Amino acid sequence: MTINWLTKNVEFPEAIIKDLVSLWLPRVAEAHGKQIGTLTYILTDDEGILEVNREFLQHDYYTDIITFDYSKRSMVSGDIYISLDTVATNAEQFDQNPLRELHRVLAHGLLHLCGINDKGPGEREIMEQHEDAALEMLSETIANYDI
Repeated sequence: MTINWLTKNVEFPEAIIKDLVSLWLPRVAEAHGKQIGTLTYILTDDEGILEVNREFLQHDYYTDIITFDYSKRSMVSGDIYISLDTVATNAEQFDQNPLRELHRVLAHGLLHLCGINDKGPGEREIMEQHEDAALEMLSETIANYDI
C-alpha cells in the first residue's frame, strides 16, 4: 500500500496527519472488500482542478474532486485531484469543519475507486451514507491513534 501526496499551486495542509490517514483509508477500503494499491492525492486550487476537468473530461466547471481509476480487481489504485479552494467553500456553505470536509473528500475519492457512484438516481444518498461511515471509521481511528 502506498499513499502519495502531491501539491499543485497550494501548500500542503498542516492539519492532515499522513500517518493517521494511512491507518484510516485502508479500513475504508477493507469495508468494501478492497485493498489499497497506490493512491496519489494531488491537492490543488480551483484553477488547477478546472485545468484537469477541461483537459481530461471536457468539463468547463469547478469541482471539489476528480478521480482517475487504475484499479485491478480488488486492488484499488488511482489519482485523486482535490481542489482545496472548493473544499473550503463547501465547508463554509454546508457549515462543516474544514478539516472534516477535507477528510470527507479524501474518503469520497477512495469510495469511487471502491465502486460507489454518485451521479445516478439515488446514488448521491448512498455515497453520503458511505462517506458518513468512513468518517465514523476516522473517529475510531483517531481514538486509537497515539498522537
